Amino acid sequence: MPGLMLLPFLTDSLGIAAVLAGVIVFLPKAWDVVLNPIAGRISDRSTDPRGPRRPFLLRAGLVLAASFALIFAAPSMATGLEAAWVLVCFLGCASAYAFFQVPYVAMPAEMTTSYDERTRLMTWRVAILALTILVAGGTAPLIRDAVGGRDGYRVMGVVMALIILIGVVSSYVGTRRAPVGSVQPGAGSLRDQLRIVATARDFRLLLTTFVVQALATGAMLAGVDYLAEDVLDSTGAATVLFLCFVGPALLLTPAWSALGQRIGKKRGYLASSLFLAVGAALAAFADVAPAAVVFAAVGLAGVGYAGCQVFPMAMLPDAAAVDARRTGSGRAGVYTGVWTAGETLGLALGPAVFALVLALGDYQSSTDGAAAQPGSAVTAIVLGFSLLPALLVLVSLWWLARYTLDAEEVDA
Repeated sequence: MPGLMLLPFLTDSLGIAAVLAGVIVFLPKAWDVVLNPIAGRISDRSTDPRGPRRPFLLRAGLVLAASFALIFAAPSMATGLEAAWVLVCFLGCASAYAFFQVPYVAMPAEMTTSYDERTRLMTWRVAILALTILVAGGTAPLIRDAVGGRDGYRVMGVVMALIILIGVVSSYVGTRRAPVGSVQPGAGSLRDQLRIVATARDFRLLLTTFVVQALATGAMLAGVDYLAEDVLDSTGAATVLFLCFVGPALLLTPAWSALGQRIGKKRGYLASSLFLAVGAALAAFADVAPAAVVFAAVGLAGVGYAGCQVFPMAMLPDAAAVDARRTGSGRAGVYTGVWTAGETLGLALGPAVFALVLALGDYQSSTDGAAAQPGSAVTAIVLGFSLLPALLVLVSLWWLARYTLDAEEVDA
């Protein structure tokens, strides 16, 4: 939601210049890059009788829901104070998210030792995630537009916080009987652990691929609202574009999972990445093609996006589990801390880079979203939404092609 709604909120509601808005979106997530590995190390050392990681889901999740609502609830003040409000609240939100997300992502590596079962486990995770993203991302612009103005963002923030709360309680209650296993943290300091993780070649390659692709998808999500209003000239198109991008994940996640079991996770990841790149590239015709063509291109990118969520999340537990077997100590929390830090960095850089592209195109900020945009700004929106993400995805395949961890090696 911050990747989709926060940048337009800053530029078109608070009247903050695109470059500064990009900085505000980026800084709290940059802080997460530092915090996530720490959160992972702390969860590795947890000995709570309710489960070594479960209590973090509830505690951090409750703070996450409250701080998310506050991001969009700034009272009317001077622009500088409003910018500071968003920055501080987003920082609190990002910190809480680190302590929820890292233990949450670490748990699957400890729930099963099966290569294929991790894929099935992540398939359900991505499917439910896609459903929630579909509901949240599809309704958020509608809620904002129905209420209107600053109040629209405030109501939207509260509704999204309630959805977060449902997820938090469900994940905590739903894992009370999960076979999470025992956590045996590796010896040494956090720096020692990070140094060992850095030597895991396949993990590094997988992480780099995922981070670059997160940057690409972050830029696309940040551009949805701008593409709808300033290029397609339709506020309702934002919801349609978002549904086209995320909707296929709900429908095709099981299909990608089944394909991965037939041809391997790496090949499945390569195929889905190509779908994502081609679909994004075709969206470059948004300013001249009919809206239906643009929706179809984004839908094709969404087909790839579905696989690009399933496969890396299914491959991550393999890397963590292989390391645990080789060394005799568990570093799932540190691995996932580094992983989510990279994902966070990519998703934060996406809107920041898109904001920079807007600034280069001379995008005009306003407090009512009605500023007339020059042709250069329209071109910047289209390129930032299409060719830039497509190029990033193609570049990411250089690292993925060198990944070697397969089912035989994991089983061995």
